[in-house]
Order: sequence, then C-alpha cells, then structure tokens
Amino acid sequence: MSDLVADTHAAIWHFAQAPELSATARDAIDNAVQQGATIFLPTISLVEIVYLIEKGKLAGATLPRLMQALADPASSFITIDLTSSIAQTVQQIPRSIVPDMPDRIIAATALHLNLPLITCDHKIQASGIQTIW
Repeated sequence: MSDLVADTHAAIWHFAQAPELSATARDAIDNAVQQGATIFLPTISLVEIVYLIEKGKLAGATLPRLMQALADPASSFITIDLTSSIAQTVQQIPRSIVPDMPDRIIAATALHLNLPLITCDHKIQASGIQTIW
C-alpha cells in the first residue's frame, strides 16, 4: 500500500468512525496505517472544517478532535501545506468539472504527489485523478 491523500470528509469520518466512510475507503486507510504509510491531509481541509463549523454544518468539537489526532505521533495522518507547486497543479484540475476551489486544491495535492485521493466527491472522481471510495 502506498501513501494516500484524504479529502476533508474522509478524514472527519475516519476519526469519528462514522458509517458514511465506505468500506473500501476504510480498508485503504486501515491498510495504510498497518503498513506505516503516510496519509496526507491538505491544510485547506482544516480551513474547510472551520468554515463548516461556522456555518453550523459540523459540530464544534470536530476541529479539536481532528487536531488531537493529527498531533498524535503514532498517527499516520499528517498535514501537507499548499505549496507553489501544488498551486500550479490546480490548473490541471478542470474548473468546469471541479468548480469548488478547496476541492481543486485537495485534488491537485493528490495529483502533485501522484497519490490516490480518498474521496466520495463525484466531481473530483470525474476529474480523472486516481481516487478511492
């Protein structure tokens, strides 16, 4: 199993052990963790979580719970910052297919790293990048 990139919802659902996470996605994460692989979470996901909490779409405890999990040295999840190289890769994610900028940044991160992205987002899946769901 190689390293992975996780979309915002995939990370939230993983740490909450939510049933919304597909069995395939759960298995991919579990296999990556067991094999010592890294699961990258784009930092734009943290911003997205703040925004969703502010809109009342996520519980306020979501961000602290995720930050605690990311701070755990035993966690396979680490954040990856938006770099100029990832920003340039955004151009390869068609805005006509993936119109939401945070989603384009997350998809571009996976594309830039040449890693599969764990996502249920149908628009990202239609963009042509490798996804797991």
